[in-house]
Amino acid sequence: MGEKNFFLRDLWYFALGSARLKPGQMMAKTILGEPILLGRTLKGEAFALRDICPHRGVPLSCGRFDGNEVECCYHGWRFDSTGRCTDIPSLTQDHDLDLSLFGVRSYPLQEVQGNLWIYIPSSDRSDAAIPKLEVPVIPDLGDRSPDLHYQVSFPCFLDHAVVGLMDPAHGPFVHRVWWWRSRGPLFEKSKTFDPSPYGFTMRRHRLLKTSLLYRILGGVPEVEIIFRLPSVRIETVRTSRHILCNLTTLTPISETETEVNSLFYWTAPWLSPFKSVLRSFVQTFFEQDRSVVMKQQIGLKHNPSLMLIKDADTQAKWYYQLKSEYARSIDSGEPFVNPVKEQVLRWRS
Repeated sequence: MGEKNFFLRDLWYFALGSARLKPGQMMAKTILGEPILLGRTLKGEAFALRDICPHRGVPLSCGRFDGNEVECCYHGWRFDSTGRCTDIPSLTQDHDLDLSLFGVRSYPLQEVQGNLWIYIPSSDRSDAAIPKLEVPVIPDLGDRSPDLHYQVSFPCFLDHAVVGLMDPAHGPFVHRVWWWRSRGPLFEKSKTFDPSPYGFTMRRHRLLKTSLLYRILGGVPEVEIIFRLPSVRIETVRTSRHILCNLTTLTPISETETEVNSLFYWTAPWLSPFKSVLRSFVQTFFEQDRSVVMKQQIGLKHNPSLMLIKDADTQAKWYYQLKSEYARSIDSGEPFVNPVKEQVLRWRS
């Protein structure tokens, strides 16, 4: 784990829940250290631009948006949703400037299942050369929006947040709550993992011991967990009657802050009246994770050597291998080769 921190680019990152961006609105956000302006036209089309006016460097988000074009607050330069400069008010009629020379960088943006995903390209690659991978899609749910969305910020680099949330051994010690885990003996777990596109999948299996949330779905629950680059985890619980799916995404804001978005989709209509209760459960769960990450930062200030052990930490090892392989494939232009092989992992938790 001594590898130098770096962000993966040329991938889709979760930007924002669709419901937070109404027509005619814009908002500023930092992603991978880059200033981003997210907006939605009056026609309902979402867009993403670099949040810096090319004239004097003022954030465009400090200006005005009429639902069609963004106007810089400093000199009134205007840009449309593609980043094209449409007007420089100070120019007189006898000036013959090509306004296309003053455009703002535009980022690919896709809106799927109630979420906005932004594609962050490498700074030294042209848009035409970017291999645009598919946006993560939850199967069997159509284009419905999430039923519950919880967001929290972790004060750490992305890798520590990813490894912490995929860690199968911390549950009995971090998540001791009556509705999830109580103090007691540890049990041996055995799960089969398969390689999947740009990640790996815990093969669908029956839950031998279920929490309260899973039991109320009715029937015998089966679970499948998918992880894919850059930092997306999809856990789907199915019974003969219903589906409950949790999409967890981690978006790096900076080298010291990671935004975690946890989105829940379900087909059981009677769960909706209990959203506030479910939100409280989710908040407790993630605050426990956030608390231990904050404690970890105290130790990391001393730059200790870290380690990953067999089986319990194998998923973390795969994450670092996947990350390195993707970076290699982008740099070399060669095909990505998934380093994960079918394997049975065993641990106690």
